[in-house]
Amino acid sequence: MTAAPAGSPGSPVTSPVQLLERHRATLDHALEAIRSREYWSPHPEHPKAYGEGGSLSAGQGKEAFDALRGRRFEVEGQPGTDGWAATEASPYGIAMGIEYPHPDIYALLPAMRLAMPAWREAGPETRAAVCLEILARISARTHEFAHAVMHTSGQAFMMAFQAGGPHAQDRGMEAVAYAYVEQVRTPDTAEWSKPQGKRDPINLTKHFTAVGRGISLLVGCNTFPTWNGYPGFFASLATGNPVLVKPHPRAVLPLALTVRIAREVLREAGFDPNLVALAAEQEGEGIARELAMRSEIRLIDYTGSSAFGDWLEANAPQAQVFTEKSGVNTVVIDSTGDYQGMLGNLAFSLSLYSGQMCTTPQNLLLPRGGIETDEGDKSYDEVVDDLAAAVGKLLGDDARANALLGAIVNPQVGERIDAAGALGEVALPSRSVDNPDFPGATVRTPVIVKLDAAKPEAESGYMTECFGPVSFAVAVDSTEDAVTLLRRTIREKGAMTVAGYTTSPDVERLIENACLDECAQLSLNLTGGVYVNQTAAFSDFHGSGGNPAANAALCDGAFVANRFRTVEVRRPA
Repeated sequence: MTAAPAGSPGSPVTSPVQLLERHRATLDHALEAIRSREYWSPHPEHPKAYGEGGSLSAGQGKEAFDALRGRRFEVEGQPGTDGWAATEASPYGIAMGIEYPHPDIYALLPAMRLAMPAWREAGPETRAAVCLEILARISARTHEFAHAVMHTSGQAFMMAFQAGGPHAQDRGMEAVAYAYVEQVRTPDTAEWSKPQGKRDPINLTKHFTAVGRGISLLVGCNTFPTWNGYPGFFASLATGNPVLVKPHPRAVLPLALTVRIAREVLREAGFDPNLVALAAEQEGEGIARELAMRSEIRLIDYTGSSAFGDWLEANAPQAQVFTEKSGVNTVVIDSTGDYQGMLGNLAFSLSLYSGQMCTTPQNLLLPRGGIETDEGDKSYDEVVDDLAAAVGKLLGDDARANALLGAIVNPQVGERIDAAGALGEVALPSRSVDNPDFPGATVRTPVIVKLDAAKPEAESGYMTECFGPVSFAVAVDSTEDAVTLLRRTIREKGAMTVAGYTTSPDVERLIENACLDECAQLSLNLTGGVYVNQTAAFSDFHGSGGNPAANAALCDGAFVANRFRTVEVRRPA
């Protein structure tokens, strides 16, 4: 990699002052973006934007990724390594063979605690600047990260590049901006004077310091290791907390690279690199359970199944736990003024990354009497068949299908696809797609199953999250019944996303009120190039924190404010 020019993002630093000068304008832009909610991103989405000014080109990124395979991944200076762990297997079938340091937590955790005082004294502005430098260095290696995300999550390359690169970096920067705002809400000092009538006033000088709660544990996920990991990582680091990164055993590399870069920046800026550390685990070890209950762990960020998320919330009382768990995302289809646009939008949403997103729609609620459209009335069966045809057309070309679907992340997803047909009538069967570039990849198209809400046995399908490319077209008596079922689903199972299609202002308000009452994020009448399973940093909130799918939103003030406490010292003036 060519060295970046002195003073540019990603170039070596020697002092926090340099970082403040380098990143002040970017921080100001981020602060304005979270205030205005307008579109803004400092990280280019197109691969051709990289390769100059110190950033890796496409070829250099691939070479850097390949150079990591089949070797030990050293984390320079990290204390307490007692062995090595190699647990990754690419969903595309290529050999990974990367060994990561396994931690002796009795040596590692005390070292992380010792790093806190100097980081606390640095203050919110310096911490924000250091975090932005880490993000700048990550951004310069986006092509390398894209391959790392692709071959651990199964995302297709372009999605791994964008979601695992610039979009994840945006989410990290958004967390830094919110963290900065919350910490500087209180002034550093205040002169306090209380009048005493004829006596002299009482004068005090008060100092206020944002103090991190303690070590933050990031429990990474398999499908979006950076996108879901960066908000908690940077929110905790920016608020004064050391961060211990425990990646998913099948998706270690993207977060291991993040740890290595963060430690490099911290060291160059004069801080203890043990503010960030890696905890790789052996297959089946379950080190997250052990770590979560330790007294040193005061913050936990987790994305994954409800079972372990619920366990964390119940068994780590010493920590503030932020969870994103499973949910049942629902679409209410009442009517539409753009039938083809609706079908195309839904087909893409169901297909993207083989439905392996926490935001992918699962239940499509349709009145059994059909819907009104700009192409005339459509029966329930016609809508479902037309949607199946739209998905089939979208994925009819194998090259296009591979670019959209990526690879199935684990065998359990494939098992759910195969089992879905037993739950109802299959409107669209799943097919396997060959990937000529990666013959070892398992690529599957979505399956759509018809269910009838009037049949009690159908609940076992539509009231359970079926993670992967499985959707249920659920027939209901009316739109009002659909909204009633929507409310129940959000309340009992949670939802990261809800979508609605209607030409009626009254129905639109009915759906909107249900989502406001049950606290779920809603998208209405999407027919163009924005999809229900996509959210934009600095503008959209990912999750709400108000229903069982997640107890936090990415990202808002509540996501960062409880990661630190304000400690006051007062003296006579």
